[in-house]
Amino acid sequence: MASVALSPKPADFRKEQFYKQTDGAIFWKLTEGNTPMAPYKDAVSETQRWQLVNYIKTFKK
Repeated sequence: MASVALSPKPADFRKEQFYKQTDGAIFWKLTEGNTPMAPYKDAVSETQRWQLVNYIKTFKK
């Protein structure tokens, strides 16, 4: 619900365009942030960020 007001809109990780990114690019965005998304390098461990990359990739149709 909170994403409705964000600009630009968050990436839809169910769409093919998202999967054209490398795992490293997704990891980097989780680590460093990508406006308006905050960085997660201090909140989530490196191992957990890689686990998130792998989890998000399970949503591919």
